[in-house]
Amino acid sequence: MAIPSTSSGSATVGTAARSYALPMAAMTSLFFLFGAVTNFNGVLMPYLKDVCQLTDFQSSTVSVAFFGAYFLMSLPAGVLLKRLGYQRGIVVGLLIMAVGALVFIPAANSRVFGVFLLGLAILGAGITLLQVAANPYVSVLGPASGAASRVSLVGVANNFGGTLSPLLGGMLLFGGSEVLKARLAAMPVAQRLGEEAALVKGPYIGLAVFLAVLAGVFALLKLPELETFTDEETAAADTALPARRSALQYPHLVLGVVAIFLYVGVEVGLGDYLIRFGETQNIQQLSGFTQALVRSLSVATNWGAALFGQAPAPIDTTAGFTKAVGAVLVSSYWFGSLIGRVVGIPLLSRINARLALVLVCAVALLSVVAAVLVRGEAALWLVVLCGLCNSIMWPVIFPLAIKGLGPLTKQGSSYLIMAIVGGALIPFLMGAVSTYAGGLRVAFVLPALCYAYLLYYSLRGYRLR
Repeated sequence: MAIPSTSSGSATVGTAARSYALPMAAMTSLFFLFGAVTNFNGVLMPYLKDVCQLTDFQSSTVSVAFFGAYFLMSLPAGVLLKRLGYQRGIVVGLLIMAVGALVFIPAANSRVFGVFLLGLAILGAGITLLQVAANPYVSVLGPASGAASRVSLVGVANNFGGTLSPLLGGMLLFGGSEVLKARLAAMPVAQRLGEEAALVKGPYIGLAVFLAVLAGVFALLKLPELETFTDEETAAADTALPARRSALQYPHLVLGVVAIFLYVGVEVGLGDYLIRFGETQNIQQLSGFTQALVRSLSVATNWGAALFGQAPAPIDTTAGFTKAVGAVLVSSYWFGSLIGRVVGIPLLSRINARLALVLVCAVALLSVVAAVLVRGEAALWLVVLCGLCNSIMWPVIFPLAIKGLGPLTKQGSSYLIMAIVGGALIPFLMGAVSTYAGGLRVAFVLPALCYAYLLYYSLRGYRLR
């Protein structure tokens, strides 16, 4: 998930017109990368659960390791960037991610879950540094008047990467050729698990190579210096509220931090547990629509899997719900967020954004409650619908939370960004409930409670006081 820039300044570039097409393309590739690496965890979690023989609670630490870095590294990343500069910070962040990706090689060889978590934590640390460095550049790569459009563009790239990676990951980790599946099925359990663990090496070696090449590109690019920023948030802030010494003295900001925490947590939690939730439904026969969707996307992504030296067979849709089918639904969940972002962001400037937030929170709440109560394929598509609802939550909640903070706007923004740690803790709690307190269906009550709070915030909690 990309952190949108909260300031829109302009760089001093001289009097001559300057083209920012190449730097902007490079920045867009970064946000595509953010989404792809982050949302791959939705496929990686059930994969590691099987390969490392984990419980739901143990597998939930995938999100803890990855998103915990946002909380632990956000402040150190700012200090590091002051010493390195933004451009070199991006290069270092990419190289840190490359190291994290390479850790998956010994992790797969040893099949030790802790080594996988180490790789994820390093990846998360690298992404945190990149997020802190990359977002300001999106605002300055061109005229200030186009900053909002550039933020929207990289947001779409983020969602697009997040849509493709679970789809390709499902093909690589759960698809496989018929010959491979037959060979694995004939092996003793320990040997089979070792062979399955090796399947993850190809994607992460490819990722490490891509990251290293991208780091080289950014090292050679001439990006504009971030010299001055116009504090537009402060200038435009509502000054009706009395001045206070800390942003945390504003109740609507504190409630907004909780809202961001729960929004990120529920968005990540639903995506990470969608495959496991599908396995609990005991779906023996898929609908014609789902079968057609899975078959079409399977054909479209086979070429991508071939890049990693595999030629997976089309996904078998006659066996009911499988992990490979679930990966397509995870991709559909994030695709809903992409569509909502593309369609919703332009609409937010023409309609009452807060009322739109009320609507999507209510729909998401009802969808999760219904998914808990019903069984079968319908429950899965109700969860997928939440992806569409999630799409406009960040761009609406964030400005509501910092409204009226005046000179404390940036302080309030930093608290909101640190609240992304919700992506680590909510899935962790879902895993704990699933393992120790009644199963995954009971665990899905937690997302319902998250949406209930978000609905409260959209109705009352946002109010300035």
